[in-house]
Amino acid sequence: MSSLLEKGIEEFNRQYFFEAHDLWEELWVETVGHKRLFYQGLIQTAVGFYHLSNKNYKGACSQFEKACHKLEEYSPVCEGIATSQLLASIQQCLGEARALRSGDKVDFDNTLIPTIQQTIT
Repeated sequence: MSSLLEKGIEEFNRQYFFEAHDLWEELWVETVGHKRLFYQGLIQTAVGFYHLSNKNYKGACSQFEKACHKLEEYSPVCEGIATSQLLASIQQCLGEARALRSGDKVDFDNTLIPTIQQTIT
């Protein structure tokens, strides 16, 4: 696993979403080929949670939708990440963000924010 990917996971799991985004973007820029979209999906996930933490529900929804679309191609596991678990969490948070955007909910339940689980290979 790339050190940038691993450091990004550590930052994401600490809920430092902007920092995770920066690390993964650096990895994304230097990547050519099929995994480039995987890294972009991770970046969009981090940006979605960053928007969510700033109550930008429209931005969160947009980023989560894009992330899900990309990450589905890499399920159930990619680069040691349990992608299917991450996707399920993003989709749940997307539903919450949509409810917040429409005014059907008032507060986001921060316990829904996932941690990225690594698989044992």
